[in-house]
Amino acid sequence: KENAILKAETYGKLTGRLTLADDSGIEVDALGGLPGIYSARYGGEGKNDNDRNQLLLSKLEGISEDELTARFRCVVALWNPIDDNVVTFEGKIEGRVTRNVKGRNGFGYDPLFFFPEKNRTLAELTSQEKELVSHRGEAMKGAIAYMEENVFSLRGD
Repeated sequence: KENAILKAETYGKLTGRLTLADDSGIEVDALGGLPGIYSARYGGEGKNDNDRNQLLLSKLEGISEDELTARFRCVVALWNPIDDNVVTFEGKIEGRVTRNVKGRNGFGYDPLFFFPEKNRTLAELTSQEKELVSHRGEAMKGAIAYMEENVFSLRGD
């Protein structure tokens, strides 16, 4: 949450305009919520999705299946230049890390993230199925609803 707020405030103050920023990542309970906001950089520079997936699996060696709970979380922050205020919106999808990479749709940790409601990994879902459960989509829906309800106050009218 703090990282999305920092980005929205920083870029908002640079431009003086209403600014939307997000941050998202996978949080694995057995790793204390890591990689979290470091998901895209997990393992360092020069790593690709497969490298990061393999690193995550190596960190989870010896952890029992029932301890592999995880979630994708997205926080969207909206900075308003009129009152220098930030509001945030959150979306998340609960599941668990699977030991086997499965599926070709998606990117990042999608092939490792098992979504119980569909009994598949996110990478095995179609684009349409994924859209319906997206953590980013959920957070953005909240931000859009807020902007629609507050359009005049956000513009300063």
